[in-house]
Amino acid sequence: MNKMSKKYNWAILGCGNIAKKFSTELKMLPNANLYATASRNIENAQNFANQFGFEKAYGSYQEMVEDPNVDIVYIATPHNFHLEHTLLCLKYKKAVLCEKAFAINSKEVEQMITSSKENNTFLMEAFWVIFRPKYLKVQEIIASENLGKLKFVKSDFMFNGEYNPQNRLYNVDLGGGSLLDIGIYSIFTALMFLGVPDQVKSIPHFSPTGSEESISMLFGYKNGATAVLTSSFDSEYKNESELCFENGIIKYDRFSKDPILLITNKKTTEISFENGPNLGYQFEAIHVMECLGKNLKESPILPLSLSLKLMNILDDVRKDAGIIFPNHD
Repeated sequence: MNKMSKKYNWAILGCGNIAKKFSTELKMLPNANLYATASRNIENAQNFANQFGFEKAYGSYQEMVEDPNVDIVYIATPHNFHLEHTLLCLKYKKAVLCEKAFAINSKEVEQMITSSKENNTFLMEAFWVIFRPKYLKVQEIIASENLGKLKFVKSDFMFNGEYNPQNRLYNVDLGGGSLLDIGIYSIFTALMFLGVPDQVKSIPHFSPTGSEESISMLFGYKNGATAVLTSSFDSEYKNESELCFENGIIKYDRFSKDPILLITNKKTTEISFENGPNLGYQFEAIHVMECLGKNLKESPILPLSLSLKLMNILDDVRKDAGIIFPNHD
């Protein structure tokens, strides 16, 4: 990285677990200044600021966006607040990196995109995996075209979590359910490698709170390709994607540092990749600052049109599955 890179003042809006992971890696970047935290509770904001070394803490989001020194806001509140908080930051001309799912539905995403353009201010969804070395290596293998056409994608994200009706994941009002929280990763894999599906079928299972706690999805494409995708809070399985081509298979675990497996002629080759010591949240932060350095208003790698396509597919899945968020749909 260029040592002369401009320093950017980062603010964290919403001081939960994902914000902690992000801040842990953000503080390692030489041109990222940990400037401010904001929570609805000043004590939470101050504790978070103290833990990670932010300069300021605000007990309201409004106070934070009114601070002229804030350059970039990372929004880490529950899904149902993403529209409101993104619009607030864009109104005050703060560049926004908003956690996925970008919003609850495509209608909200369209409002966010419109606001970004009206305010001439940077906006990007925090889909961090697309910037990680492992994902870039998978893209590189596919780009070589040695494997022929991609015919089948299998992608899963499951963990056996404790059922807790008080938890955000089970709260329909907060956009709870496995689909928007982790199923989005599986859908994103299909979107990136196969494109927008022509057919969407789903089988959901609902928890006692009415939130969807597991879902199986089948995507069909006019070119004959298929995707089988799952997400679940109530079963343990590998967080793995399998890409089946005419002449071989790529298998990789989305988050681990394990090598990528390339299977051709029934022979398995392990492919290593450059990997830093961390999970990889820092790569999206680096990209945002590079975009701002070039005065871009959206990412060329993760453009707003891609986030809208992703949300349109999520809408289609929800419609098929009967998943409804009453305050948004």
